[in-house]
Amino acid sequence: MRTSATIGSRALARQHNQRGMTTLGMLILVGFIGIFVYAGLRLTPVYLNYFKVQGVVSGVQKEFDGQSPTRSAIRGSISRRFDVESVSEIRASDVKVTPVQNGFEMSVKYKHESNFIGNLGFVVTFDKTVLIRR
Repeated sequence: MRTSATIGSRALARQHNQRGMTTLGMLILVGFIGIFVYAGLRLTPVYLNYFKVQGVVSGVQKEFDGQSPTRSAIRGSISRRFDVESVSEIRASDVKVTPVQNGFEMSVKYKHESNFIGNLGFVVTFDKTVLIRR
């Protein structure tokens, strides 16, 4: 006849043997986390470049908003700011400046491709539009 003390000690021993993670489980977890870290490292420069472009667009908007600018003045400012910020993925001529009823609309739309592993990669699409009022 089993007593509750022997049943309890067997359950405790079984629980003690099942504690922790196996080496294979740990390798799978480390590999899974490593893939996400590597993806983050590959996408960081893409988003840093976008933040530069976004800063240029916002800076031009702050510079000319309410100042009755010309299209050539806006283009010149974009070009200078792209040079200063060392924007690499797009050119200043890729920024569209179109006249609208109450000013100019400045629009940046582009795709940035980044390799990941082998023939896999990321394609990130960016779109930023601001209005420069007269």
